Amino acid sequence: MNSSIIDKKIKVASVGLDSFFNDLKNEGANAVKVDWKPPAGGSPAALKVLEDLECEEVDQANEKAIKAVLSAEPKLVGLAMAKDVIPELKGIALSHAGPPISWERMSGPLKGAVIGAAIYEGWIKKESEIDELIKGEQIKFMADHDVSAVGPMAGVISPNMPVYIVQNVTSGNRAYTNFNEGVGKVLRYGAYGKEVIDRLNWMKDTLYPMFKEGLSRSGPLNLKPIMSQSLQMGDELHTRNVASTLLFIKEMAPYITGGGFTSSQISQAISFIGGNNLFFLNLAMAAGKATMDAASGISKSTLVTALSRNGTDFGIKVSGLGKEWFTAPAPVPKTLFFPGFKEDDANPDIGDSAIMETNGFGAFSSAASPAVTQVVGSSVSEAIRVTRRMYEITMVKDKSFPIPILNFEGIPRGIDLRLVIETSIAPTINTGVAHRLPGMGTVGFGIVDAPLGAFDKALQRFGQTI
Repeated sequence: MNSSIIDKKIKVASVGLDSFFNDLKNEGANAVKVDWKPPAGGSPAALKVLEDLECEEVDQANEKAIKAVLSAEPKLVGLAMAKDVIPELKGIALSHAGPPISWERMSGPLKGAVIGAAIYEGWIKKESEIDELIKGEQIKFMADHDVSAVGPMAGVISPNMPVYIVQNVTSGNRAYTNFNEGVGKVLRYGAYGKEVIDRLNWMKDTLYPMFKEGLSRSGPLNLKPIMSQSLQMGDELHTRNVASTLLFIKEMAPYITGGGFTSSQISQAISFIGGNNLFFLNLAMAAGKATMDAASGISKSTLVTALSRNGTDFGIKVSGLGKEWFTAPAPVPKTLFFPGFKEDDANPDIGDSAIMETNGFGAFSSAASPAVTQVVGSSVSEAIRVTRRMYEITMVKDKSFPIPILNFEGIPRGIDLRLVIETSIAPTINTGVAHRLPGMGTVGFGIVDAPLGAFDKALQRFGQTI
């Protein structure tokens, strides 16, 4: 035999130490670095729990949970003041994004949103008065997710804020969310100036009664078709809601234009919504919340039902572990900054809007939204890579939400705690980025990976229950 392996050009797949890969490249070898880690980081304890969770009982629980997700039919059924539909928001009480947190540990944008809400409610007249309210322990704080609600960024909902009522008509449960204010200096990004409070009051006094009257005339609005169609039109339904917002206006405009409001009021409302490309986001989030809550509390299920952050902590919930939060420090997103801002301005990740990724939208559906890649500082090829990577940690491809560029494969739905731990692949999230200081507002948009520490804690809890 004249040839041998020594005479051939060898291609090397390097798994393991970076130094080995670097030596190969330095020698001119055709080498590729394989991003591989041992399952569960090689932890014997974690591997034992994973082994225990690979059983028919868990598979059946997950089948039940994902069926609840796929069969969900979220509809906008009404609007109301928060205090009238969220019993916990009585008196001086606020709900906020992310896991529960005390005032002392709150991030700048969350504190700013609390100050703004307190001014809006008339509990204080100016920023400096918040200290007396806090010292007297007069404000009751709670997580949105714990009261069947969601809110983007700081996510603060106060008693006299109007909220949408979204009902999953398949299971009967409801979810609530507030109105989207747009971008820039807005309450959800921690701003609380006069323009912010004026806008909130306009929403309460004009936009709220207009849409409440319009919905009473139109009847319940099915949100799922809007979300599916907008996905075909380039939205990923988290940081891009251009198509979904326009589709929503198209559905509601005939009913709000004949409701006894002046042409000036209607024009102002349509102009505001048309100029706010994120207006539908809150509705999409409530649809996601109503969907995932229907899959919550299923014994033994490893389906992740919530990803959320408060600007300090990142938290997750898992179906089979009930209402318990599992947290890790919130990371700072990789950010594409607006002019005038820089890395030191960015606050750690914040908001309930990761409920979109929990449902398979946002970064999970990046491939469906080439335009959004520029917003988060990415590329089309990277967007496709992210979506394909998310398939590796999810239970199904949901064909009711097809992605055209992927030959109409369905979106990745049903994050499985087991798969996240086994692969060490963290859920990726598209996100807005708030200034770290209260009162400043938006600094840009970006992308971030969920911290695996939260998933590790959830797995440990399963180890105590099985």
